[in-house]
Amino acid sequence: MKRILSFVLAFQCSMILFAQQTPDAKTLQETGKTFMRQGDYTNALLSFNKALQQKPNDLEILKDIVFNYYLSHDYSKALEIGKPLPERPDADVQSYQLLGMVYKAIEERKDCEKLYKKGIKAFPNSGVLYSEYGEMLWAKQDYSAIKFWEKGIEVDKNYSGNYYNAAKYYYFTKDKVWGLVYGEIFLDLESYSRRTEEIKKLVLEGYKKLFVEQSLTKDQDMKNEFVKAYLEVMSHQSDIAANGITAETLTMIRTKFMLEWMDKKALSFPYKLFDYQQQLLKGGMFDAYNQWLFGAAQNLTTFQNWTTTHAAEYEKFTTFQKGRVFKLADNQYYQTKKD
Repeated sequence: MKRILSFVLAFQCSMILFAQQTPDAKTLQETGKTFMRQGDYTNALLSFNKALQQKPNDLEILKDIVFNYYLSHDYSKALEIGKPLPERPDADVQSYQLLGMVYKAIEERKDCEKLYKKGIKAFPNSGVLYSEYGEMLWAKQDYSAIKFWEKGIEVDKNYSGNYYNAAKYYYFTKDKVWGLVYGEIFLDLESYSRRTEEIKKLVLEGYKKLFVEQSLTKDQDMKNEFVKAYLEVMSHQSDIAANGITAETLTMIRTKFMLEWMDKKALSFPYKLFDYQQQLLKGGMFDAYNQWLFGAAQNLTTFQNWTTTHAAEYEKFTTFQKGRVFKLADNQYYQTKKD
């Protein structure tokens, strides 16, 4: 009897130990994501499939598998698993986004466009779907892409992708104001990514074009009241701009612009971007902010020298910046609607 009891106890202990050693679906999924981030797509798939055995047909695990196949360029498998996802009753924005990425990779533009239209109908306030639909149109040189980026900004004001795309679009048009405004908002929303250096250079060059091409009134969208107000205040800074557009002169231009805007235009056009600039000025961080925006884009060596000689000032700003989240306010969309 003692032997039987000992055997039963040993068996129960071994089963408990086995259960403790077998990872649950969530742990397996996280392990798969770690492998995926490391570029080990085969091991990632092993973990995801094991997780799927425990939670069959789980949407989150299936999305990870689609993304893993996408990253490993196995688009046929990504399409096979990803295509049913938007049809599910629990489909989310990412279900559409992932399948759209696969369609774009295999250049199935017709199916991709149908997918985005369906996704936007299901999720009309999704900035990511407007952004990626616009990118698909832009890739085939369809300039109606800007309508979707603008709509994305209007309905999902804190999603950075639409500002990124719209800023680049306006940079190449005669209407420079929105390129500058959207470019800076993008940098405040997405301050440290592979795309930030690109947009910093674009915004710096955009200020040069604004003054050098004398486009403060010429060829601008003067029907837009926000643009008219912006250009009116900016035109008062032309004398400073005559000294050249550098990080230092832009600090002066933008300081005077912001002070005048807050005094004369803020009541008619309250805008979170200019509120943020005012906050930085009052906190003694506006010089460092402008150096962060324009310094390296203008001259990396000069910028590095500035941060060395103003180390405490620059550290104060970067610490403040990394410790807060920039958020746009409601009812501050002033762009003219695109037909």
